[in-house]
Order: sequence, then C-alpha cells, then structure tokens
Amino acid sequence: MPKTAPAAISNEKAWLKILSKYRQPHAARSSFELAVTIIPFIGFWVLSWIAVHYSFWPGLILIVPAAGFLLRLFMIQHDCGHGSFFARRRIDDWTGRIIGILTLTPYDYWRRAHAEHHASAGNLDERGVGDIATLTIAEYQALSFRGRLVYRLYRNPVVMFGIGPIWLFLFKQRLPFGMMRSGLQPWVSTMATNAAVAIIAALLMWAVGVVPFLMVHLPIVVLAGAAGIWLFYVQHQFEETHWSEPPEWQFPHAALHGASNYDLPRPLMWLTANIGIHHVHHLASRVPYYRLPEVLRDHPELRNVGRITIMESLRCVKLVLWDEKTRRLVSFRDAAAVPAQA
Repeated sequence: MPKTAPAAISNEKAWLKILSKYRQPHAARSSFELAVTIIPFIGFWVLSWIAVHYSFWPGLILIVPAAGFLLRLFMIQHDCGHGSFFARRRIDDWTGRIIGILTLTPYDYWRRAHAEHHASAGNLDERGVGDIATLTIAEYQALSFRGRLVYRLYRNPVVMFGIGPIWLFLFKQRLPFGMMRSGLQPWVSTMATNAAVAIIAALLMWAVGVVPFLMVHLPIVVLAGAAGIWLFYVQHQFEETHWSEPPEWQFPHAALHGASNYDLPRPLMWLTANIGIHHVHHLASRVPYYRLPEVLRDHPELRNVGRITIMESLRCVKLVLWDEKTRRLVSFRDAAAVPAQA
C-alpha cells in the first residue's frame, strides 16, 4: 500500500492549530440557536396534532418540518457531546441529556460511543463502534453464503434507511448495547432516558390521546432518524474516503480525508446544523457547528477536500466494500470482478 507522505501529515497537523482559533462558542448565539430550533419543533408538533384532531389530513405534511427541527435538535445534542455548544461541560451535558429525551438518544451512552468513533474513524483495525459496518473485499469473500446474505441485507437501502431508524431509535438505544459491561454510566444514561421518555409520552397521550400521539410523534422520529442515518452515511461512505491500518493511519489525515464535505443548499445546511462540513468537524470537533462556515470562508482551500454534491451522494449508496488495493469504496458488482484471495 502507498504510504501517506510525511509532508502531508505535517501539513494536516498544522490545521489542528489553525482550527483551534474557532473553538470558542458564543453563549448568546448558542442560546439563540437552541431557541430557534426547539420553538419551531414544538410549534410544528402542535400544528400536526391539530391536523389529526380535526381530521385535516393534508395538514400532516407539517410532520416533515417537525422532523427537520428534531434532526436539528439532535445536531445540537451532538455539539453538546463534544463540549462545543456552550463550552461549559455541565451546561452542555444537561442540555444534551434533556434533548436526548426528545431524540430518544441516551446522551451519556451515545457521547461515549461517538467519542470512540471520532478517535478511530478510518482505522481498519478499530471498526465497529459508532460506525456503519464496512467490510473489505477480502473479508466479504471469506464469509459464508449466510454471512454474505446478512451483509447484503444490512447494506440494502430499504433496511439501512427504512428499518434502520426504527430499530435504532425505538429499540436498540433502549439498552446500552456495546457497553453492557462498561460500568454504571451507560446503564444510568439509557434507563434514565427511557424513564423520562415514558413519563413524557404518557402525559402527552393523556393530553392529546394515544392514537393522535402515535400518529404524530412516531413518523416524526422515524423521518428524523432516517435523515440522520443518511447524513452519517454519506459523511463517511463516499468513494474517496480514507481507510488504513496503523502505523499508516494517522488521526489528522484520517479526519480530514475520511469525512466528506457534503455540499448542501443553504437552507439544508442550516437545518442540518452544518454537519455536512464533516471533514472540518472531525479534524476539530470542539468547533461549534455555527462557526464551521467561518472556517471555509477563511480557508477556501478546504472547500474541495472530500466535497460531494447531492447527486453524487445518491450514488454512494451502492458503495459497500473497501478495496484495499485501489483504496476506494466499491460496489458489490465491482467486488465480484476481484479474484478471491486465498
């Protein structure tokens, strides 16, 4: 395999110092961002319930923007997990925990798994925590027929973006899978979140009715979850992403080149809290999301690093296996042309 040039690594390390200048959040701006996200979410949720209550079925289209603002709330929770939203750990943590009740995501459990993802993204020796499961061609070829079938089903878009959000947000995150024996904190986080979700859901069912609550809230959660999984997918599953093994694997290079720059229209960038500027985020996760555009403005040389458009991102769905020879993600069809390794 070709090795990463030392000069390139040195240059990428220099970015760590450059980006540290953008780490300081502004408390007033953070508070404003939280307000303009949670208030519209509540408003659209209530309007969706009113549509159900009065049988005005076209009004259920309001579930879509409600899901969009729930997704944005998750992105704020995400920044809180990195300690970058208010940059005061106690405030960030409690903001994240409260939002986690709305997003059905146990904050402390998720924060720990996500930290592992950031520390090992692009490392072939440390896959599996907080990642979309990705096999190399050789690993896939070594599987049994049943193993290949399971992997193909997992990678099927219907499963990934349809069943996946339902499984993840409604079921999987109710227990600290992957951390069942990692101490008390993951259990406290998941059980406390479950209890809070149950109490709030019960109160809302009492107030608006069981069926109306389910008709409004479940689609919002599933739509927001599907959008969130899609974003996470295209941020790392693109053709020229970076995967390698130590000692070649180096954090700055893997962060900058293993995450995409998802070039979305401005309204979608705002709604997704600039998470598309993912290469910069992975390189400097303490930069608040609302300062990420400043980085691209001041350093335009970062604009084309890992850049993918919406149309290009749609083609990423077929990229399912890592080819260690060409160092690219490839499709099952492309992998079929590769001779099986002994």
